[in-house]
Amino acid sequence: MSKLQYDMAVIGGGSGGSAAALAAARLGLKVVVIERGGMLGGTATQSGVNCWEVGVGGTGIPFDIYRRLKREHPEAIGIYSFGRFFCWQDAWYYPHALDKVNFPGAELLIDPERCYVDTLRRHSGPEQARTETWCREHWHGVPFLPEPMAATIRTLLEETGNVDIRLQTGFSKVWADHQRVTGVRLDDGNELEASQWVDGTGGEFCHALGCETLRGVDPRSRFHETGAPEIGSDVVNAVTLIYKVMPGFEPAIEPLPDGIPVTCWWAANFPPMHCVQYPDLGRNCNMLPTMEGRECIKLDYRTATLECMRRIKAHWHFVQTHWPEFQRYRMTWIAPTLGIREGRRVVCEKMLTENDILLGLSRQTDADIISIADHALDRHGEGGRCPEVDEPYGVPYRCLIPKGWRNLLVAGRAAGFSSIAASSCRLTRTMMQLGQAAGTAAAIATKHWLDLPEVPADDLRASLRAQHVQLDWPLPPDLLEHLNETEKI
Repeated sequence: MSKLQYDMAVIGGGSGGSAAALAAARLGLKVVVIERGGMLGGTATQSGVNCWEVGVGGTGIPFDIYRRLKREHPEAIGIYSFGRFFCWQDAWYYPHALDKVNFPGAELLIDPERCYVDTLRRHSGPEQARTETWCREHWHGVPFLPEPMAATIRTLLEETGNVDIRLQTGFSKVWADHQRVTGVRLDDGNELEASQWVDGTGGEFCHALGCETLRGVDPRSRFHETGAPEIGSDVVNAVTLIYKVMPGFEPAIEPLPDGIPVTCWWAANFPPMHCVQYPDLGRNCNMLPTMEGRECIKLDYRTATLECMRRIKAHWHFVQTHWPEFQRYRMTWIAPTLGIREGRRVVCEKMLTENDILLGLSRQTDADIISIADHALDRHGEGGRCPEVDEPYGVPYRCLIPKGWRNLLVAGRAAGFSSIAASSCRLTRTMMQLGQAAGTAAAIATKHWLDLPEVPADDLRASLRAQHVQLDWPLPPDLLEHLNETEKI
């Protein structure tokens, strides 16, 4: 077997890892991407979470990917607007008076009148009521088909001429010395060496190296967050198994396989679903939640997947039975992997908390902000509130640096977040922005012979702005012009 050498190694080719690789390769580094799955994109492709939700900060690499997909595969990507939503009727009717609810959750429909800039704001600000009218006007996202998305990410990486992509490959052993990663043995027996390393595995790579990690709900004493409980727990964000349905069939209710009950056996009632229309008129059906995160962790992965499979079959039967419009649809695809939104979180030089988010960009004093976001503090099916934020907040570069490490960064949901902050910051485009910052920092460090914690914040932010990354609110006029003009090309 061989000893492979690169400037930067990315372990995990999900949203954050792929963006890190692309940013570094565009800046001249020789990069390898190691991905255990069969395609790039992670949860956004392999788990069926095929929609970029509304939110600030989705410029830079996410926009590059959108533009390429729209140009070369216009049938594979679009912009949604809200259709029906049971919460805007009377949520109390669901699921107790189904005849009074005209949709089993939230309906999001392709809207050809909208453009990419329309997807770049979620917060309403303290001065505006978050009414149905306001949300319909401002909340738009980006649904896409998974295979074209994964293929486009791969194409962009290959076009740099600087990236070696190794799919269906994991790591079996890691080496480190004085908090520097020195090498990795891959499943295929090859050994890998690099100057800079990026963890895009959801924290598993950092955990294998011995980095301190967190999991579950943090107690209030850990980060002094008013929204945290006095006592922590092992509760993690809920898990979904997403399925797709296609129209064009004669009306019928698909029969349930043997052994699957008609009624909901794991909860008091069938959960509502997030139902997103694809450009091909199929629907991405996301039952929230399919399984509580804590339950998934206690089961082995195969058992959890099989149980989720049973649940979505029962859910689809329920939907077809009570909403006859769906009887002209058939289930045509089930995501190959579970949508796991939360795992380990790495203890980093800076831990983003609820307090940072509530301060907002206008009052944060961090000089090294490398991404902004404005998603709600959403624990996804774990009960409690889902409070919106009044303004965007920033994620500092130090949130990507595992505490004490010199040549290692985290790109993705395992970065330095409290559990509350992670519930807001975990969306795909934000993870891509963290990855773009990680790859850019690695390029600066390599060029100037620096350790990653020594990368100057001003240089990093200047390089990101040159790559059209949004670091300010509102959108600067030059960035707004770039987005609007480039989308027309």
